Amino acid sequence: MLDALLDALRDPDTGDPRLGVARFRSATFQRDVGFRSATFQKWADFGSATFQGNAGFRLATFEGDAGFGSARFEGDAGFGSARFEGDASFVSATFEGDASFVSATFEGDASFVSATFQSAASLGWAAFQGDVKFESATFQGDAVFGGADFRGDARFGLAAFERNARFGLARFRGIASFWLVTFHGDAWFRSAIFRGDASFVSATFQSDTDLEAATFSDHTRFDRATFFGDARFVEATFRGDTSFVSATLQSNANFLGVTFERDAKFESSIFQGDATFVSATFECDACFEQVGFERSASLGPLVCAGRVKLSGAVFGCPVTLSFATRCLECRRTRWSSTAELRLRYATVDFAHAVFEYPLTIAAEADPFVLHNGRPVAEQSLIDAPDIEVRIASLRGVDAAHLVLSDVDLSGCLFTGTVHLDQIRLEGTCSFASVPRRTHWRRWRPLRFTQRRALAEEGFWRASQPTPVPGWNAAVAGAVHAGPAQLAPVYRALRKAFEDSRNEPGAADFYYGEMEMRRHDRTGSTRTERGLLHGYWLLSGYGLRASRALGWLAAAMLVTIVLLMGFGLPKDSPKQVATGTVPPGDGKVTLEIDKADPQNPTGDRFTSERFEKALTGTLNSVVFRSSGQDLTTAGTYIEMASRVTEPVLLGLAVLAVRNRVKR
Repeated sequence: MLDALLDALRDPDTGDPRLGVARFRSATFQRDVGFRSATFQKWADFGSATFQGNAGFRLATFEGDAGFGSARFEGDAGFGSARFEGDASFVSATFEGDASFVSATFEGDASFVSATFQSAASLGWAAFQGDVKFESATFQGDAVFGGADFRGDARFGLAAFERNARFGLARFRGIASFWLVTFHGDAWFRSAIFRGDASFVSATFQSDTDLEAATFSDHTRFDRATFFGDARFVEATFRGDTSFVSATLQSNANFLGVTFERDAKFESSIFQGDATFVSATFECDACFEQVGFERSASLGPLVCAGRVKLSGAVFGCPVTLSFATRCLECRRTRWSSTAELRLRYATVDFAHAVFEYPLTIAAEADPFVLHNGRPVAEQSLIDAPDIEVRIASLRGVDAAHLVLSDVDLSGCLFTGTVHLDQIRLEGTCSFASVPRRTHWRRWRPLRFTQRRALAEEGFWRASQPTPVPGWNAAVAGAVHAGPAQLAPVYRALRKAFEDSRNEPGAADFYYGEMEMRRHDRTGSTRTERGLLHGYWLLSGYGLRASRALGWLAAAMLVTIVLLMGFGLPKDSPKQVATGTVPPGDGKVTLEIDKADPQNPTGDRFTSERFEKALTGTLNSVVFRSSGQDLTTAGTYIEMASRVTEPVLLGLAVLAVRNRVKR
């Protein structure tokens, strides 16, 4: 009957059937159906139709809407190279055999909502010029969309792919929505192109996922997605914002050579297998906050032009992080195994991090090198000021297992760090310095001798009522810490340097500790502060030899002047012999005595008197008596000199010793 009908409707020129309004609703086709090259000029309704044999619509043209809603295809359904110029509806259709839409063209909207494909579904190289919906569709066999062109929105929400899903080389020009989709077999999106938003929110990938060389041009979301098999994003490109928030990757996740041109978020994700980000490039921020790395993580070498955020992340495995980035945030991170951070350009915030095993933060002088020997490209950091690695904060950290190598600590916050005396500083670790020039505070000059200092000391000094210019007042995250809080920090760092046999380096922190004690008005008494002030004034706490020598020279000069003026007698006293001659011959008894020195009256400042005063002063420095006759005042002057000047000399020797001691 169908053959007779189609024979009556064949175009005499082409021999192909041409139908107007075609109403086959609820029809049953008991044998194979051949609508090959047929043209449906108006509405074609096959709703609820049953095709018990094969249904052939290859090269058919539907100039109007085509309705196959609830249709049942018990054999193969062939729509290869078919053309749908209006809307096409396959809502709730059932394909028991193979369904082929290879190279089909859908110029209007296409709907496969709740359709069931019990065997293979081939839509490779199909062209969807309007919106297409596969929401709640079920693909029980392999689903092939390789090379398909989705020019409108493509929605696969709640669809289930029970076998392999192939989207290789597919192009999604509109929104691509795979919300709550379940991929029971392999999901293959190799070299696919997503020009609009791509959403895989809450999708489940129970087997391997391959997005190698895929391109995502707009927002991409894998939030709450679950990957049970391996996930490959090798050489993929994400040009819009990318989000893997709360995703779970139970097997290996490979992001080798991936490029993220906008922000990439992996917040609260869990990597239960190996996580590889070797040679990845982040042109904006990379957010790994509260991420869990449970087995193995190879984060780098990678380049991030923005900030790498690891705050709250948990590393349950040995890890090596190699980052070239402007900023690395590691606040409240937890490290349950050994870890090494090799960094370039970065400013690191490590506040309140917890680690149970040795952790090393080291600066890398040369660009990172990949396994093939090629250096990692750092063009996105070409405008960075330098490659130096700076530590911004170690507050709240237990530094017993922390090793720092070749890093800049000039802006680091140490207040609140635990076991700071056990920290290991290797290589060249620089600290903040004090203002270099001489400054005037009202009427008196003020000059700081060069030494290593803490950033918090600069912040405290800059906050005083009359601060000295040059102290750094802009310390990010700094809280008010006074001398009482800073003195223990200096003491702990001094011990750390002493334990590493760096006595000259420890001297700077001893100086800082004494400075804080001298300025501490809460934990020190007035007497103690007075003694410390005198100790500082005379010799810089036994560390400034020039100051002690200066005071020694001044004391010697004063002694010389006083001796020339008051201590040396007018003339050297001569011995006088007195006795009584008995009348007649007899023995004469003489008594020899020395006259008391006479105070000078004439010119007191002569070269001769200077030589005597200098000799007496030099002898006083080394606890020796000058052996010269002195006036009463000179005797007391010499006694005072023999007490003070050896002390100043000892302080100078002590300062030199502290600077040259190994």
